[in-house]
Amino acid sequence: MEKKERRIAVAVDESEESMYALSWCLRNFITQNKEDTFILLYAKPPFPAFSSLDGTAYLFSNKVAAAMEKYSRDLVDSVMERAKVIYQEFDNVKIEKKVGCGYAKDVICEMVENVGADILVMGSHGYGFIMRALLGSVSDHCAKKVKCPVLVIKRPKN
Repeated sequence: MEKKERRIAVAVDESEESMYALSWCLRNFITQNKEDTFILLYAKPPFPAFSSLDGTAYLFSNKVAAAMEKYSRDLVDSVMERAKVIYQEFDNVKIEKKVGCGYAKDVICEMVENVGADILVMGSHGYGFIMRALLGSVSDHCAKKVKCPVLVIKRPKN
């Protein structure tokens, strides 16, 4: 029987929770099937909008935009470098990196569909009811919207 490639999408961000989820995923999902591909998904935060009526935004818009773009690139590099430290411990793992820009819940759902993921793995921040109600939960949103199974990994307290 021929083994099918699995496309395992892992949402990563700046948090320890997402890096723990990546580590857990690699430890528990790697099989003898060397065809599996782990796809790291990162959603860059959207740039804030400036009013055209704001004179300082007009005067400094090029400098501000350049600084924000550099910060955004540095953030992506930092997250992917932290992920690399984790996945380089595993031999013969195929890794793809996908970066989108926008609100994480929307970008992750879109990227999961675009890459044809068989499963989405995400970390949980472990927020309580009140914080989830105020901030929303990216993992809850993705679990409701994507067509593939979603595995939410909770990082142990210790």
